[in-house]
This record gives sequence, C-alpha cells and structure tokens, in this order.
Amino acid sequence: MNKNYYAILMAGGVGSRFWPVSTAEYPKQFHDMLGTGETLIQKTFSRLSQIIPKENILILTNESYNDIVLEQLPSVKPEQVILEPAMRNTAPCILYASLKIKKQNPDALILVAPSDHWIEDEMQFAANLKQSFNYCETQDTLMTLGILPTFPNTGYGYIEYDKLDSRLIKKVVQFREKPDYKTAQKFIQSRNFLWNAGIFIWSATSILKAFESFQPEMYAHFLNGFDAYNTPDEKAFIAENYPLAENISIDYAILEKAQNVFVLSATFDWNDLGTWGSLYDKLDKDEANNAIVNATVYLENATHNIIRTEGKKLVVIDGLRDYIIVDKENVLFIYPKSKEQDIKKIVGKLSL
Repeated sequence: MNKNYYAILMAGGVGSRFWPVSTAEYPKQFHDMLGTGETLIQKTFSRLSQIIPKENILILTNESYNDIVLEQLPSVKPEQVILEPAMRNTAPCILYASLKIKKQNPDALILVAPSDHWIEDEMQFAANLKQSFNYCETQDTLMTLGILPTFPNTGYGYIEYDKLDSRLIKKVVQFREKPDYKTAQKFIQSRNFLWNAGIFIWSATSILKAFESFQPEMYAHFLNGFDAYNTPDEKAFIAENYPLAENISIDYAILEKAQNVFVLSATFDWNDLGTWGSLYDKLDKDEANNAIVNATVYLENATHNIIRTEGKKLVVIDGLRDYIIVDKENVLFIYPKSKEQDIKKIVGKLSL
C-alpha cells in the first residue's frame, strides 16, 4: 500500500433533509441508512482503507462528533480526527488538514471525499482513484471525479469540461450551480457535463500552492500555525484562529479560480444519499415498490413509499403512494416524497 496516499474524510455535515433520523446531535453519516449493519462513515472508511493506509485517513468533523467518530471507527487514533471548533465551510478545513499532511509527508497525495455517499462498485472506485493519484503525482493538477448524468437532476452541481479534449482526464471549463430542470436538460444534451460529486484528488504541494495564489490571507493565517501542527500546541492555535477564517467553500475559494482543474468521468455507480428519495432509489423494494428499513409492515394499496422504523415496529398503511414514513423515538414523520426538498425548511421552523 502506497504510504504517500492520504484521505481527508469530510464528516461534519448535519444532513437535515434526512430528519428525523439525522439530527444535529447525531447526523446521517453516523447512521445505518441502508440497513446493511454498517453506518455510512463506516462503509466509506472501509472502502478507502482498501487503497489508503488506515493511519493516513483523517476524519474532519465538528468537535461535538469526536466521541461518535472514535466509537464507530475503533481503528482510528484520536490524532487522526481533525476537529473544527467552528463551522467555516470546506475551504478552511481542507487547507488546515492539507498543511498537517504536508508537514507529516511532503510527497503526500490527497483524496478529499464526503463520508456519507453510496458507491457500489468498489473495485472501479479503487481503479479511478489510483488513476487520479498517478496523474497528480507527476502533474501540478487539481482533479475531481465527475459522475456521468443519467437524468437531468436539479439537486446536483455540474462540471462542464472541454468538449474538444480527447483525453480521458479532461480540462474543466467551469463548475455550474444546481440548475433548473430546463437547464439540466440542456447540460445532458450537450454531452460534456458531469455531476459534481465533491470528490477531489491532488498533491499536498498543488493544493497548498493554489491556496497561496488564490487565498493568500487564509493561507498565511493557517501557515502561522505550521510549527504547532501535529504537536500538543496545535489545539490551542486552532481554537483561537480557526473561527477567524473566512466561511467559504473549496469550490468558490479555489476550484472556480484555478486554471489547472481536470476531471475524470467516474466508472462506478454513485449516489450522494442527500435525500430520502435518493435513499429510496438505492434500497431493495417489495412487489409494490415500497422500500422498507427495519419495519414490519402490513400494506394495502400502498406503493412507492419508503418506510423506516426502529425496532421492527409494525406499520399498517392503506392508500399511500410516494410517501416518506419514518418513526423515530418521539417523532412520527409522514411526508410526500415530491416535497422532500422542503424538509430542511421544516426542520428550521421547528428549531431542531
């Protein structure tokens, strides 16, 4: 196993669209959303550890999730968990983690990946990742893995690449925000757009060079703590300085400005598991196309629903189609799948 391979596993999100299972206290990456016996972060860590040494996988998360991470990933040492004292989006945390890795290994090649995505063909994932690492080892490149669109999805960002580029790894023209349906249709028809999966690969040298060029203030701010990183002094420096960093995503901070961004069209199946509907798509269904997790059910005239309970609770349903039915502790949630994008608003109104 290549000791220069590292991963930054992003595990700080709340996943509010999966309420009431996912909450601020215990978000979706720490739940067994697929009913497989493993939580999403456990599945992701297992997948990465087939390619990347376990000790080189850093978990980037909020301070309040430290104990959960260590409980669910017993092979991870406390120093591998990078704790954010404040939420500042993805750019500051990636810069911080990259500086830590650079200090430990100047030749490091880094994968940045979400902890809560679903990837089925792990062999193809490994092949794509190694291909990307090999490319970034010799090129000053910021790489991303794009997903070939299967329909005009309005819930994903898109990556536009150079249509005339005949290489397998193609130059990115621009990143596009989540489109409306007509725009998404045009993207699909253009045949040079990929879904943005938020999976990035680069050398520590290349990403830090990019931060120095495009975010000089942020770079200088975190570089001030370089001597403290990976020492007992790190915690105090981060506690004082991290909350002062700008709240900005890696896309806005770096990727939309850099000219050396390239994309590889992934050859594995992928789903970001961002909503109940996306989870429904990946679960096994009964003869009436109901997806059932942990529940015992008696169904009449009920089709295309996702039904989830705790402890094999008996659920009796008659006359529902395309609904989300979730029973968790003191919450019973019954909501149309067609309105799932509004769940985040409901959580906000309920002050949860």
